[in-house]
Amino acid sequence: MENTRNAPSQNHYDAIVIGAGASGLYCALTAGRRGRRVLVLDHANKAGKKILMSGGGRCNFTNYFVEPEHFIGSNAHFCKSALSRYPSWEFIGMVEQHKIPYHEREHGQLFCDDSAQDILTMLLDECAAVGVQVRLNTHIEQVKTFENNEKSRFELITSKQLSKKEKQERKENGNQSKLPQTSYRCESLVVATGGLSIPTLGASGFGYDLAQQFGHTLVTTDASLVPFTFTDKTGELIRTLAGISLPVIASNERISFKLPLLFTHRGLSGPAMLQLSNYWHVGETITINLLPDIDMTALLLAHKKSHPRQLIRTVLADNTDNALPKKLLAALQTHLWDDIKDTELANIKDERLIELGATLNGWQLKPSGTEGYRTAEVTRGGIKTDEVSSKTMQSKHQDGLYFIGEVLDVTGWLGGYNFQWAWASGFVCGEVV
Repeated sequence: MENTRNAPSQNHYDAIVIGAGASGLYCALTAGRRGRRVLVLDHANKAGKKILMSGGGRCNFTNYFVEPEHFIGSNAHFCKSALSRYPSWEFIGMVEQHKIPYHEREHGQLFCDDSAQDILTMLLDECAAVGVQVRLNTHIEQVKTFENNEKSRFELITSKQLSKKEKQERKENGNQSKLPQTSYRCESLVVATGGLSIPTLGASGFGYDLAQQFGHTLVTTDASLVPFTFTDKTGELIRTLAGISLPVIASNERISFKLPLLFTHRGLSGPAMLQLSNYWHVGETITINLLPDIDMTALLLAHKKSHPRQLIRTVLADNTDNALPKKLLAALQTHLWDDIKDTELANIKDERLIELGATLNGWQLKPSGTEGYRTAEVTRGGIKTDEVSSKTMQSKHQDGLYFIGEVLDVTGWLGGYNFQWAWASGFVCGEVV
């Protein structure tokens, strides 16, 4: 077969990107701007589904303050090169160029004023402007390599991705025939398939399987940026408080976050819990400071001296600026000091007040688990980054093979960081494929 530069084939591309999500589209448009012939393939019926549902439909597309410490992975240094070469202001510039209105929320988070669709439309328009082709409803049956002019090349065998309805109709009709196949060839193959989060949007482990096909190692994957669940009496207590939110400090042995917590029918959610889930492993205890701005032990002991006839609930209601909603205060009383709820401070031992104060400032809970991939915003773990170039995202095992975005063992905090990783890793890859 001749070199494709001399004899371009209809189904031969400089680069094929698997995955029409954030990183895949950004890589494609970056390569397209360099005059590369690029094809994006995706099994979904619509590009960028995760972009559309992110940020409550407003897409938290980046953050003003992006540092390597906002990311976790087995190699903490891996993300530094891409993030430094493609800082958040580069993406913000594109958003402004497309006249997409946006606003800043707390902690430097940037959201669309109108809709996440604005971001997806921008990416697809940029791809179209440089001739990138996007093909959806495409199932990749096989990826193989072959040698050509001493360069490793790839061939992808594809067929139509059937919908559930189409699969059912074929089954009912007893149709056993093979679907027509299409073959594509390319010089560079980019895997931008994402993780396992939110399977209802089509998430799958395809990218991990492909990486292993080429000898890559996987760091154990887990649902992350995800609410915690509880099955014990604590779980029953939490369920009765569904809908209540308050600022807390959530921590474990590794890290702490001062952010809002939300009680739900299923467990504990809100930014504090989602952030902490990045650093949590099954069986570990988490600590919640329900009154982060008050030393509760000092407050209780001081009021025992100055107001010895007061009750604990009165001290909490009158001296915490209503930080604890009444329903939560009543539930905590039942859970933590029911036996002394009507006992005056003067008749409660200091040790008990010290213990209660320590609990309110450090309520220790052991989650039974998380809500899992069903609601997780990201997948922790993935393709081991020691086996991938941090400057180009190319595989160290297979020339011409690249991995970008969430499929890699790089997980960002809540707040636009995972999108910034998608743009940055897509950019540095698109510069070389």
